[in-house]
Amino acid sequence: MVRGSLYLVSLVTMIASPAAAEIGRIKSAIGTASVQRGSAQLPAKVGQDLLPGDWLETGKDGRISLTFIDNTRFAVGPNSRIALSKFEYDRTTQKGSFVTQVERGSLAVVSGRISKSGRDAMQMRTPTSLLGVRGTRFIIEVPK
Repeated sequence: MVRGSLYLVSLVTMIASPAAAEIGRIKSAIGTASVQRGSAQLPAKVGQDLLPGDWLETGKDGRISLTFIDNTRFAVGPNSRIALSKFEYDRTTQKGSFVTQVERGSLAVVSGRISKSGRDAMQMRTPTSLLGVRGTRFIIEVPK
């Protein structure tokens, strides 16, 4: 009986804590570019999945292009450090929330469905400002 109870607890734990879901993918990576996931520093590679909480980092010769599951597109410029702080998206209702933090560098954005799903559903944070996105194309530059 104890074995059955332990098995049930393990099964419930697995169901209650699913692995983080992919939120997007890298479409291109040039020069020095990486994804920091927790304590791991992964080289940015075409096709690599992205998860909430990932940091994107580029060197002076680096660039990364990405596409998210809501059709938002990012182009990360050289010498950049950008966090994908929060990403939640329901494909059925096409609603969600997306928070990005630009610590330094440049980011060109073509917003997707999340930005159209509600007021302040998509936000861009910099060290000095907060931008609420309502559906558009824009560039953010944060000096080093």
